[in-house]
Amino acid sequence: MTDAYLSRIGKLIRDARQHRGWTQTELAEALGTSQSAVNRIERGNQNISLEMIARIGEALDSEIVSLGYSGPMHLRVVGGRQLSGAINVKTSKNACVALLCASLLNAGRTTLRRVARIEEVYRILEVLGSIGVRARWINDGNDLEIVPPAELDLAAMDTDAARRTRSVIMFLGPLLHRLDRFRLPYAGGCDLGTRTVQPHMTALRHFGLEVTATEGTYHAEVNREVSPTRPIVLTERGDTVTENALLAAARHDGVSVIRNASSNYMVQDLCFFLEQLGVRVEGVGTTTLTVHGVAHIDRDVDYAPSEDPVEAMSLLAAAVVTQSELTIRRVPVEFLEIELAVLEEMGLDNERSPEYAADNGRTRLIDLTVRPSKLSAPLDKIHPMPFPGINIDNVPFFAAIAASAQGSTLIHDWVYDNRAIYLTDLTRLGASVKLLDPHRVLVDGPTRWRSAEMMCPPALRPAVVVLLAMMAAEGTSVLRNVYVINRGYEDLAQRLNSIGAQIEIFRDI
Repeated sequence: MTDAYLSRIGKLIRDARQHRGWTQTELAEALGTSQSAVNRIERGNQNISLEMIARIGEALDSEIVSLGYSGPMHLRVVGGRQLSGAINVKTSKNACVALLCASLLNAGRTTLRRVARIEEVYRILEVLGSIGVRARWINDGNDLEIVPPAELDLAAMDTDAARRTRSVIMFLGPLLHRLDRFRLPYAGGCDLGTRTVQPHMTALRHFGLEVTATEGTYHAEVNREVSPTRPIVLTERGDTVTENALLAAARHDGVSVIRNASSNYMVQDLCFFLEQLGVRVEGVGTTTLTVHGVAHIDRDVDYAPSEDPVEAMSLLAAAVVTQSELTIRRVPVEFLEIELAVLEEMGLDNERSPEYAADNGRTRLIDLTVRPSKLSAPLDKIHPMPFPGINIDNVPFFAAIAASAQGSTLIHDWVYDNRAIYLTDLTRLGASVKLLDPHRVLVDGPTRWRSAEMMCPPALRPAVVVLLAMMAAEGTSVLRNVYVINRGYEDLAQRLNSIGAQIEIFRDI
């Protein structure tokens, strides 16, 4: 076996051992070997036979590797357990993805600190690697170093990886500065002219980019004679639309004004990163951004993205539905203030630490302690709004919280077509969730949660909401095919186990 495979297998064995709660010595005793041998295996420093892998899997009651087809990952949840202790919020998935795309602006070395190790990031890294960008994990896999080539090889792009992430659309902004013509694949269901794509094209047209779509591919051409002559007004105050406009403006040699811009957390992180590259951005945190572009960027930069407010909301909801006292550290409070205000009106008992700065030096953080609370339904409906309103991605968590509260709560998820439908999966776990139309559900509480076995919803946040409800339900539940959760969360099951949950990862044999 190669060193890379030995390291990966060693990590799987270490994770399975830790999940079982065993020390290296206990595993060594079960195998009839030494603790030092187990240590070498887990560090990837010892050759290991398939027979030994099978013995280790049997000892730990865990399938370490799958021979032949590797089936989907499932979760077995023993619910009804209270959480306790403290847990740190990880860095923002959406910011990390935007920063990876932004690294294409820079001819120098980009180092990103504490990057989220999730499927969405891996897909972007696969795409970047296929076109010649060198990316490697450093500092025990915590940080990421990115060095672009002098010339990108877009013909070699890993189209399978690109089609598995919608984030590849944010390559348009950086690439229009590097190539006169190029092609990008687009994700299934992401058709040119739909609500999610057309605003990008409208914004980037100001920088000379014209895009046509045929047979699942964007065909892009850049007219260098075209540049913004007046402020760019975004037809949608979307996060990725704003980021794409910023990426285009960053290397436009002049001043670009972007109006109706999103001021959400990932946009702010991108602005702070662009400032590290020497691009001046005025109006960060507002809906008007003035970008003083730089035609050529060649800098070695080191940047730490801030923490993820949606993960913080996930952990907060986990504490609420399990009636637990939990301290959530490094919460980006400025992007959760409306959610916390609504929850306090519902009766949430919580305590906040004094504010302190994130590693980017700009984002405000707190440590938040949530205590068991008797909640009442909010007087008004729950609905998302652009920042500083309730975050679009946080709306689904209110379904589980409302199901734990006394009374009826109307949730209006107007942004995404049909996402509200997936919230009705909570009825399988005992909740009363009535679908009023494709965007609205009525949730009646409180709920006596019950265990169930079910398929994971295909939408990320509703999938996590189902997992949290399973944690609250007495008995054993099974959530099948959780790839969508791995797209947005790093080691979520293991991290929840660290604060008292009992979740086992398994695959079909």
